[in-house]
Amino acid sequence: VQLVESGGGLVYPGGSLRLSCAGSGFTASNTYMGWARQVPGKGLVRIASIYTNGTTNYEDSVKGRFTISRDNAKNGVFLQMNNLKPADTAVYYCNAPYGSARVWGRGTQVTVLS
Repeated sequence: VQLVESGGGLVYPGGSLRLSCAGSGFTASNTYMGWARQVPGKGLVRIASIYTNGTTNYEDSVKGRFTISRDNAKNGVFLQMNNLKPADTAVYYCNAPYGSARVWGRGTQVTVLS
């Protein structure tokens, strides 16, 4: 089971990025999937999730700006990020449950210039 994130980069405040997470070894559409982010020296924060029935949840700081959606072509999920702020600078990780464990990708860096 593997998750691979892509789409990170440098952007100015107010800009947009779309992150992609491609999965293998499991069927993404049959499970919950989520995005989390981590700033150096701080803990991992879960910011968006999508359930098998299509329900989505967002952490307060990204509500109204970020959108999680399924990417059926790549067996994964997208994270559309709009109106980015310097506080959004972090490494972004995709995750999904697998049995009793949770699988994480290696992350993709997002930097919003201040």
